[in-house]
Amino acid sequence: MDFEKLSSGTCPVGRALAHVGDTWSVLILRDVTFGMRRFDQLQKNLGIAPNILTRRLAALTAAGVLERRRYSERPPRDEYVLTESGRDFLPVLHVLGAWARKHHGEGALSALIDTATGDAVDAVVVDGRTGRTLAELDLSLVPPPAMSLSDSETAATP
Repeated sequence: MDFEKLSSGTCPVGRALAHVGDTWSVLILRDVTFGMRRFDQLQKNLGIAPNILTRRLAALTAAGVLERRRYSERPPRDEYVLTESGRDFLPVLHVLGAWARKHHGEGALSALIDTATGDAVDAVVVDGRTGRTLAELDLSLVPPPAMSLSDSETAATP
């Protein structure tokens, strides 16, 4: 897979996946979201090999999704916190969970809860302009204005 092409291509889905598209990265973001910000916490909860966790944290930091912050000088220890880009990813994470609950919800599953009310949250994606869910819209994808139709036929699709 050509990650350089994905990360600079015309398809925004390809660009997103180039930064957060593997299973470990998404699970790391999930855990950081829910308070596990230290390497040892992430490693223990995920059961991930230290070398893989190190690479994924470095990639998420380089992508600007996580920020490394020092919490101890002696010994030197860092934690990982969401950046603005990482916080903007949270709705994607929550909708992915909602999709899995609906279509792959066999057995016991965690639930997303509004901590202020205690109510379950039904995460959906809506058009910010109209408030309509994307699932109810008839959508199409158009190439960027600078591309001709023949160029768009060979461009990556979502």
